[in-house]
Amino acid sequence: MMTREQCLQEYGSDYYIQKRVESGELFRIDKGIYSLKRCVPEIAVLTYKYPHAAVTMQSAFYMHGLTDIIPDEYDLATTRNAAKIPDKRVKQYFVADGFFIEGIDQIDYKGYTVPIYSKERMLIELLRYKSKLPFDYYKEIILNYRKMLPRLNIQLIQDYALAAPKSGKVLETLQMEVL
Repeated sequence: MMTREQCLQEYGSDYYIQKRVESGELFRIDKGIYSLKRCVPEIAVLTYKYPHAAVTMQSAFYMHGLTDIIPDEYDLATTRNAAKIPDKRVKQYFVADGFFIEGIDQIDYKGYTVPIYSKERMLIELLRYKSKLPFDYYKEIILNYRKMLPRLNIQLIQDYALAAPKSGKVLETLQMEVL
């Protein structure tokens, strides 16, 4: 993917960019974003458009294979002082600055690099937002976490739990429901 500015450097002017689009060599994916490929996953476009965000919550659970429920919106986390994302496709989560960077991974999603919270970090997010999620959805994901527990880094999970806001409650729930 490329921004309009990168296309201007590559092709010289808006006229030549438009000529490439008309000829099918270049595709306008979103406002100010172009690609050499016709089909780009929407989550890849959104994380490219908002580079200081990471995929979280229902979108991350789905992308990690913890649920088969496709989310209606894309969940992106940003720091608390970040500007509001004006895109209607995005549900934004504001996270404390120090805790925001904990557990961000880069995964390959259909050929595109996407910043997403790791499975270990998402377990902590699941416990933090337990009361805001539908009970059946929560149970499905907890059961999937229990199945994959031997493949997870327990020390990382505990570190994230200690760094999380309201860590006492998160650690208690972690001990009772997962470990």
